[in-house]
Amino acid sequence: MMPAVTIDSSLRPALDDLLAKHELKLEWVADHEKIPASYWGETEAGVIGTTIYARSDTPVHSVLHTACHVLCMSEERRARLHTNCGGDDPEEEAVCYLQCLLAEQLPGYSRAQLFADMDAWGYNFILGSARAWFERGADDARRWLIQRGFINA
Repeated sequence: MMPAVTIDSSLRPALDDLLAKHELKLEWVADHEKIPASYWGETEAGVIGTTIYARSDTPVHSVLHTACHVLCMSEERRARLHTNCGGDDPEEEAVCYLQCLLAEQLPGYSRAQLFADMDAWGYNFILGSARAWFERGADDARRWLIQRGFINA
């Protein structure tokens, strides 16, 4: 499998803009420094409150997933958020679905690339792949997002 797409200089401004549009801040970490508050460690995005931390070798899907967790959680959880986003299974599915939608808003990236990156990273979907889940198994995630006003019916 191909390695996940990371944040090169062409994706950086678009990712900054996308997160800012959702009132999140993307804090860039120097390549040789440890990413603060990274739950998975190494190259994976970190989070404290509404700030997402990433380096140039952080996978795009990791930033999107972490950002979507922040967006989907309550204000109370967000206020004390540090490293572990937590959440229950329905929220996790909604986070995955929302990141699939946001991937389409990044010039130079795509939902198809996100699906490949999610599968390569090891996201586990009962239908066998991120694409199959999104297309045929994500009804509960869509309902969750619709009920909370993230997307329209």
